Parts: sequence; C-alpha cells; structure tokens
Amino acid sequence: MLKHGKTYEEVYDSFGWEIPGFYNIGVDICDKWAHQRYRLALIYENEKGQIEQYTFWDLKRLSNRLANGLKAYGIEQGDRVGILLPQRPETAICHIAVYKIGAIAIPLFTLFGTDALAYRLSNSEAKGIITDDANIHKLLEIWEKLPHLKVVIVTGGEKQERVLDFWELIEKGSTDFKPVKTKADDPALIIYTSGTTGPPKGALHPHRVLLGHVPGVEFPHNFFPKEDDLFWTPADWAWIGGLIDVLFPSWHHGIPVVAHRAKKFDPEEAFHLLAKYGVRNAFMPPTALKMMRQVKDPGSRHDYHMRSIGSGGETLGEELLDWGRDVMKLTINEFYGQTECNLVVANCSEVMENIPGSMGSAVPGHKVEVVDESGTPVPPGTVGEVAIQSPDPVMFLEYWRNPEATREKYVGNWLLTGDLAKKDENGYFWFVGRKDDVITSSGYRIGPAEIEDCLIKHPSVTMVAVVGSPDKVRTEVVKAFIVLKPDVAPSPDIEEDIKKFVKVRLAAHEYPREIEFVSELPMTATGKIMRKELKKLEIQRKSKD
Repeated sequence: MLKHGKTYEEVYDSFGWEIPGFYNIGVDICDKWAHQRYRLALIYENEKGQIEQYTFWDLKRLSNRLANGLKAYGIEQGDRVGILLPQRPETAICHIAVYKIGAIAIPLFTLFGTDALAYRLSNSEAKGIITDDANIHKLLEIWEKLPHLKVVIVTGGEKQERVLDFWELIEKGSTDFKPVKTKADDPALIIYTSGTTGPPKGALHPHRVLLGHVPGVEFPHNFFPKEDDLFWTPADWAWIGGLIDVLFPSWHHGIPVVAHRAKKFDPEEAFHLLAKYGVRNAFMPPTALKMMRQVKDPGSRHDYHMRSIGSGGETLGEELLDWGRDVMKLTINEFYGQTECNLVVANCSEVMENIPGSMGSAVPGHKVEVVDESGTPVPPGTVGEVAIQSPDPVMFLEYWRNPEATREKYVGNWLLTGDLAKKDENGYFWFVGRKDDVITSSGYRIGPAEIEDCLIKHPSVTMVAVVGSPDKVRTEVVKAFIVLKPDVAPSPDIEEDIKKFVKVRLAAHEYPREIEFVSELPMTATGKIMRKELKKLEIQRKSKD
C-alpha cells in the first residue's frame, strides 16, 4: 500500500513491493474478508432497477459452491474457462471460483460476435464457458467448432440440451472448498488485446498481476482507499479497466463496488447513479466523460459527492480537466497503461501538479522510460517509445502460445508499449501517439493527440479523431474526422473556422488540411477511437484517385 507523503518523490522513493511466494486472487479479494459476516462487497442494480446486495461472506459461500460444481464436471488447475457475462454478481462469483480452482479465466465481452468468440475460445483451447441467456445462442452456434469445449453453463433462461444451469450447479455444491495453493507467478487469466493492430493476442497474466495493479489504482485515486470510499465504473468487467482497475483492487482492500452496466451509456443516468449510491471513486473512460460534459448543470438535479475520478485510454486535455474541477469538484487524474502492463504512469493531484496534456509520472514501484530502438533511454524532450523495465509485478507472462510476439514485445529488459511519447525534465510523460498513428508531413513527425486536444476545445466540436491522409507532395497531410455538436450543421464556414482555430493555437504544419464531418467514430469495445480504421479508409480512398 502506498505511503502518503508531501511530494511525489517522497511517495515514489518510499514504496517497496511485497509479493509473497504463494498468492491467489480469489482468496485475496473474497475469502480474507469473509470472517466479517456483514462486510458489504457488492451493490448490484439491474436494468429494471432491482437491487441486490452481497457480503464477502455471501461471495465466499457461492464461489465455493461453484468451484465444487466446476470440479465435478472436470475443470482442473490450468484449464481455461471463458466468462461471457456483463457487470453482474454471477460474473464476480465465476472469477473467484475459477481462481480458487487454479484454473485460468478468460473475460469475454458480451457484444462479441460468433467469430470473435470462436477465435478466443479456440486460441485458448477453453474447456469451459459461463454465459447468460442473452448470449447462449452464440455458443450453441459455434460449439461444434470448438473441440476442447466440454462444459457450457448458463445463468438463466430456458434449459438447453448439454448446457448446465448455473444456479442449479451452485445449489448442488458444498459451501466448503479448499482453494488451490497457487504461486504468485502461476497463470490466472488471459485478457485478449483489442485487436486494433492485428489479430487479438492473449495476454497471459499471473495471480500477482492484481498486486502489481494496486499502486496504480491507489495513486490516481488519491491514496485509495479512504473512509467511506465506494467504487463504480461504466467499463465492462470483461476488460482490464473494469476488472483489474476497479473490481479486484477494491475487493483487495475490502471496499464495496457498485455494479450497473446499462446496454448504452447514458450520461444523465450516470450522474443519477453517482448520487443514488454515494459513489466516491470512479474509473471513467474519456469518451464517457466527454458525454457527461454535455449534460447541463447536473449538480442542480443530482447530489453527488465524489472524491476521485481516474481516466485513461485517450488523452484528457485541458477542457475535461477544467470541467472536472468546475462540475465534479475534483481534479480528474489521468493514468496510462496497456493490457500487457497496466497502470504504470499516472497523476495524483494530492502530491503533484496535474499538467494538461500530460499522462503523469511513473507510478511508484514501476521503472518507466522513453527509449530508442536499441532500448536506451533518450534525453528529456526527445520522442521515443514508452518502455517498462522488467521484472515488474504488473507485467504479463507472455502472449498465449505466441513466443515470437512475446519476444518482439521486448528489447533487452525493457517491455515496449508501441506508444510514442516524450518525458520532460520533471519526469512527466507526454503522449505523442501510437507508432503507427504518427503522421509524417513535409518532414514533420506529428502526433494526433495534441491536435485532437486542440480541436475538442472548439465550441462546435463534440468528438474528433486525427489521422494522416496520403498526399503526393507532403507524404501525408493531417486529416480530422469530426463529430459536431447536435445544434451545429456542417458547412464550409465551420470547416474553415475549425482550421483557423488549430492553426493559431498549434502550428501551421499541424492544422487539419482536410476535415470530414461524421455522425460517429469507429471505436473499440473499450471506447478507444480506432484511428487505424480511419487511416485504412483514407488509404483506400486515395489509392482510387
């Protein structure tokens, strides 16, 4: 746990890892608290507004029952088990049970189609999967293509042939179960990358990954936990941001979590939820924050009192930081990481200045640098690749059965993120862009993040993505795909005004020479803008000219 200090340097220098030889996520986030019979773990509100509450004691008994049921049907240590469920109690129970068995969980997003599911289940050779009645048809459709899949469990709906009923399985199971004594480095879960840079790769994480995440959660949430803290995120628990940035670290500290995942994010409903349950801490993706920013005067209708908001995935920028201080009455702390090595750079407004546009500084416990192609740290202000020094408790073990991709992820003892950034003399990191997002125009190397941050400040712009569009003279020109606010119509005048807006605020070579107004932007399931798809579209268009 982080020790408080007056300065960032004091907090960073005083931190030391304490990773035990044997460690099990399921025991840590559940069983260690279960002796406190009435300690609240989960508040669940379904789409109909019905509310359920679970204590750690409840979760221990239910997960023990499920663990016995899974064992009875042949799930053993090392077997892979898919969890295709949204934010709901059964999802958490499944994770705890799988870890107690020593099996390997595969979180799966409920909006995945059959091809996406078939790839992940086939690649991981999953032996079991647990889903709900809204998704069972997908599994039935692809089951014959998955020779390793033996156990399919559904949490509700009509009974299906060969499919086990989740709650019936729990009813039959004993409340007594002795968890497998796993080592901290034993595999615990496979989280597949979003697939924006090729086929999805399975990042295999050991049990210690939760302990590796803890300082990266405590830091941007201003020394979480504190008295009366209560966590919520709209991010699905199928992704690392919802699962290991919120659910697991909260329960590691014995802090309750609110579970509510509407089919579509509603910013007004989000404010209502924060006030209704007294949510004090939240992980909010930038896209969600941008939508909440459009809600006019939420404080007049919702009595929310938050202590911390952490955000990551896209650069926040000055506009969102100002909105956070004005409307949420706090400083939103931006953080950075990726599926393979998460939460390694962050801001903490209690001990450091939040500088607009900066991702923050290295989280205590992690050695982060900007390196060149040889893995040598570059001087301050120089663009290079963000890298994390190995070994590190939060670092993945490997890409599942993909040794070549695993080797390519490292240079020497540095894990390469594929993200370009600069590190200033004060230790702050400044995101430039993905290596394949960088725009080369007239000899300039231009990162999209700064231009997007500028564009989003324009009073007519709601969302934006910037890519390089092929150009015969300049190699590439800056092109912006822009979603305008509902009351603004596209026109040549608004286009020219936006161009001038950037030109006078950044540099002449950085303004978007091309602008395309769109109704929406392509995004990954985690809410990240897929610049690669827009870039591919531009290349296809220009090749026809």
